[in-house]
Amino acid sequence: MFAEIMAKFADSPSQQRVIRLLLERGFSVNDEGRVVSGSIEIPFTEIAREVDVDRRVVDATTDAILDDPDLRQIFQNISQIPSLMDLAPILELSVLVVTVADADAKGIVATVTNMVADHDLTIRQIVSDDPEFSDHPRLYIVTDEQLPGEMLTELKTLDFVRSIELR
Repeated sequence: MFAEIMAKFADSPSQQRVIRLLLERGFSVNDEGRVVSGSIEIPFTEIAREVDVDRRVVDATTDAILDDPDLRQIFQNISQIPSLMDLAPILELSVLVVTVADADAKGIVATVTNMVADHDLTIRQIVSDDPEFSDHPRLYIVTDEQLPGEMLTELKTLDFVRSIELR
């Protein structure tokens, strides 16, 4: 789907940068063509500054979104989720980051969460990158406790694991 969305803006790398930001941040476009997070409006100038484009590019991008029924449906229904990852050090939580070799492999989340459960750890949050939006998709698992070394060693041996990181 990501490739199809980006293809609609193939003639404008600047608009593609706006689209990528909207998708990555979970920003919606309302009926008035304003970029919003929930009901909070995000100024075009701030979006433009973030992706280094002119404000008018953001305006043209939202117009194109509203003019296309498929894009309208996507961007009027997208939302973001709160993440514990940045709060983990403050809340004394652990974050396991698993970079996968093949994001299309079946059972990745189930295998990793079963390993965490087998070590009697509590999972506070799980977030995974969408392979269509990320070149190197990752699985993020936030736990209450420190992760035991034997579990990390076991995790590294799994075929689908490219790398692991603790935050």
